[in-house]
Amino acid sequence: MSFSNLNYLFIFILTCLSLSAHSSRLKDIANIRGVRENQLLGYGLVVGLQGSGDSKTEFTQKGFVRMLEKLGIKLDNQDVESKNVAGVIVTATLPAFGKAGNAVDVVVNSIGSATSLAGGNLVMTPLRAANEEVFAVAQGAIFIGGDKDTPKTVGRIPNGAMIEKDIVSDFNSRKMFRLTLHNPDFTTVARAVITINKELGGLYASAKDAATIDIVVPSNFEGRGVDFIANIETIEVTPDTQAKVVINEKTGTVVIGDKVKISKVAISHGAISIKVASPTANADKKSNATTEEKIAIVGGAISVGELVQSLNKLGISPKDLITILQSIKAAGALHGELQIL
Repeated sequence: MSFSNLNYLFIFILTCLSLSAHSSRLKDIANIRGVRENQLLGYGLVVGLQGSGDSKTEFTQKGFVRMLEKLGIKLDNQDVESKNVAGVIVTATLPAFGKAGNAVDVVVNSIGSATSLAGGNLVMTPLRAANEEVFAVAQGAIFIGGDKDTPKTVGRIPNGAMIEKDIVSDFNSRKMFRLTLHNPDFTTVARAVITINKELGGLYASAKDAATIDIVVPSNFEGRGVDFIANIETIEVTPDTQAKVVINEKTGTVVIGDKVKISKVAISHGAISIKVASPTANADKKSNATTEEKIAIVGGAISVGELVQSLNKLGISPKDLITILQSIKAAGALHGELQIL
């Protein structure tokens, strides 16, 4: 789809993230070190395919032979030639506090010459963590959704794996917890430390760097790690944000942070000129876009949001908007990071 297409999707989003506008819970901007999901991986066989399985794939043949041997059937590799079987890689995500008997979803991916896994069944497949320890076993009918363009060599089994062992945790006995911000920032981490210490009534939290906060468990929460984290994670902190403009040239999406400013610069783009008057006693600091054919001066530090809103009222195309923003950045007048996807 070209930029000239009238139906071209253009989305302009001005983020409103002023320092006092919004606060977030700690649980939404940080995670607890050691409390995370784990990836599981296994190799298995899908059976019951209608001639769409692997064709003379060696690892599939060997795997099929080993499976039959475990069932008491002795065969040579040469005796096995079936296109109703496919070798697959099975993946799953183990929850942070997964317990034996809980079920998790699995994804099944063909790794041989199979053309479709539709209608197939995954036979019992051990799923291992990075340390090679088996944590779950997968089995079940494969579901392939989507339209006709959806690959048929990838499928899902909802609740297709059963967790075999508990995830060992000494959560309640911890003396200290470490929080890691999703988006490292010195201002945000400093605010979080101040807010946490104020909530706990002492100097229990300290920042190690722009992303890390260590919190010592107060004596009144000793042996009650769950209660302690339940109190900590609901504390609200106002995250600071970077001055950034994100542009997706393929979709015409522009996302602008409210801290991005533009200083004095001369702009001329086709028949459009833009004038931003410096603040005076009788005039507000607003942007004014016209369709004059002469160059105009942009004066005073304004936000990119003000500029884009004025351009948007003129019905400027996404391509022109992106070109203007890139040119302002190249001239050194856009104060913030310009990220192009």
